[in-house]
This record gives sequence, C-alpha cells and structure tokens, in this order.
Amino acid sequence: MKRVFLIVLDSFGIGEMEDAEAYGDKGTNTIGSVSESSLFHVPNLQKLGLFHIEGVRCRKPEPVGTPLAAVARMKEASRGKDTTIGHWEIAGLISENPLPTYPDGFPAEVLDEFSRLTGRGVLCNRTYSGTEVIRDYGDEHVRTGDLIVYTSADSVFQIAAHEEVVPLETLYDYCRKARNLLQGKHGVGRVIARPFVGTSGNYVRTAHRHDYSLLPPHETMLDLLKAAGRDVIAVGKINDIFAGKGITEFVYTGGNAEGIGRTLEYLDRDFEGLCFINLVDYDMLYGHRRDVDGYAEAMSYFDGKLPGIMAKLGDEDLLMITADHGCDPAYTKTTDHTREYTPFLMYGKHVEPVNFGTRETFADIAATVLDCLGVAGRVSGTSMYRQVRTQNEAD
Repeated sequence: MKRVFLIVLDSFGIGEMEDAEAYGDKGTNTIGSVSESSLFHVPNLQKLGLFHIEGVRCRKPEPVGTPLAAVARMKEASRGKDTTIGHWEIAGLISENPLPTYPDGFPAEVLDEFSRLTGRGVLCNRTYSGTEVIRDYGDEHVRTGDLIVYTSADSVFQIAAHEEVVPLETLYDYCRKARNLLQGKHGVGRVIARPFVGTSGNYVRTAHRHDYSLLPPHETMLDLLKAAGRDVIAVGKINDIFAGKGITEFVYTGGNAEGIGRTLEYLDRDFEGLCFINLVDYDMLYGHRRDVDGYAEAMSYFDGKLPGIMAKLGDEDLLMITADHGCDPAYTKTTDHTREYTPFLMYGKHVEPVNFGTRETFADIAATVLDCLGVAGRVSGTSMYRQVRTQNEAD
C-alpha cells in the first residue's frame, strides 16, 4: 500500500466499556444518543459496515447484507478517556498510568510559578465548562487582565483570555510557559489556549484554540514512519497532540468542514505514507455542549462527504475511520468525555470485509498502518492487515 488516510471522528464512542462505572460513565453510549435525533442520517457509514460492529446499540436501519469495509470494535487499553491518551494509543503507545487530573483545582505551587512566569494573576482555578467559565469570569478578566485558568475531568490546564486583552501570540506564549512548567508529577496531557471575543453577556470562544501536549514518552507509529522516509501529514490538532513528534507536514483547521476539505486536497496529492486527520467538532462543539442534534447533523455532514473521499482513493490507498473516546451528548451527569468503545472501519479496493469483533487495544490500528505501508518497527498492538488483503492484492 502507498497511502493511508486515518480519520478520527473525535469522541464518536459506540457504547460504554466494561470499566465505565469506574470512570463515572456507566450507561453512556454516544452513537445511541446521537441516533435518536431525526438529523442522524448516515447511509454511507451504514454501507461501510458501521452497524455491523459488535455491540453497537442504537436506533438504526437494518445492517446492509455485506459491508464494504472491514470493521471492529476497539477497546481502550490505556488508563484514561482523554484526547491525548486516545490518540497516543491509536498510534501504538499504551499508557499504563493515567495522566494527572485536578478536580479541586491546581495547587498553589503551580499557580504561583505560572503567575510569576506570565506576570498576571489567575481567576477561577476550578473544574468548569468552557462556555460557562467565560460567562462567569469574562468580565473580571477583561477588567483586571488576570488569566482564566480552569480544568475538567480530563488531564488539562486550560487558559481562557479575551483576544483584545491578551493577543493570541501572547496567549500562546503563556501556554508554552505552562507546558514547560507542567512536567513530572504535574505533567498534564494538554495545556490548551482558549481565546474568546465579544462583550459582557455575549462572550464566545474563537477557532484559534491551540493544544500543547506532553511529548509522547516512547516511539509511536509516526516516528517509525518518518524514520523510514514516509510522509506523516497531520490535519487538525494531530500535530499538537503529538507535540510535533514524528510529523513531517501539518495543517491546522477551523473545524470539520475545513478538515474534510484539507483531506480531499491531500487525496489529490502524490505522497507515500500516512495522512492523519482529526475532526474535532463532534467533541468540542456538540459532545461537551450536550447538543444531540448538532452532533447528529455533523455526523450526517461527514457521511455526505464520504462518497467524494472514497472516490479519490487510489488502488494502493486505504481509508480508516475511528475515534479516540466517547462524549455522550445525552449524558447529564457530566459534560466531559465518556469511557466508551470506538468504531474501526477500514476500506480499500483490496480489502476484504472482515468483522474482527472486539479488539483489545486501539494500538492494533498503529500495527495495521505500519504493516500495510511495509514499515518495520515495534509498537503495541497486532496488525489486522494480513487478514483483510484480497488474494489479488496479496499476489
């Protein structure tokens, strides 16, 4: 194979994992909740085999007789349910220990040093919704210039600032300072810039978010592909998630529509290797905001673009679709990510529609990518590629 297009539908979980209760997520089912919306219409994902995946429980049409893609239900082996750990595992790195979280806010030793580094005070320092925190602390921030620092159930240090009070490049510099500070026992998965604009009572977040991730502690498939001379193209926040490690080219996007557009552009380009795409809107705009209809409409939009993506695939290309965790928009106990299985669909002109049942780790995706691109190297996980090759391709 020459090219792999790996698309992560950020937060599109397909039902609670067996340990979901330990994470406070018993009963969660992102696909089940989204499928209840009248706006959920995914005939192309249906044809690929989405509803053939083991354990999928949702309101859906009957599965097609023979799916077009190989399918699997992916189990997260890492301890966590956040973006960083999920993507690292997709890339072949299983995290045995959870990244630190701060349900009671960050300790004084962290905030005092952060204030010294930035020359600004800190507001909030609590677990908070991103839209609510700017509503409740935005006026004080604009008046004082103090930074809004908050977290969630995930391993994140988030900094919200008005773009007219703290210019974007200054906010990004503060995030880099925080990233350097938050190492070791306080090594959170991500430091996130959360800029916003507007006036009192009408503050809104902008698309200028940036994530500053912890450097992956071990090699991933990205490093192995790059070392073998393959292209590793990152679309959306992939470059941030891996702190640029193993990436040969990247482009940021302002949302799903731009991410899909960039993917279509890369499909028209001649390269050899991996195009790794994150479509963030499901998580950021709809999952965390508990917007079932918005989530369903966004899934339907992606589904409508699938025929165009599939039509551009060459004879030596593979399309893979998966997710990094859940974020059930109908779950009322929290607005955070949910511990769920994720889907895996693999489509190509020489792929047999094998149903792999449930796989033990997201890392099987990394092993499969390396195998089909003919790159040697050790990552966690077991390749599925040899089992899906048609006889014609194997010969």
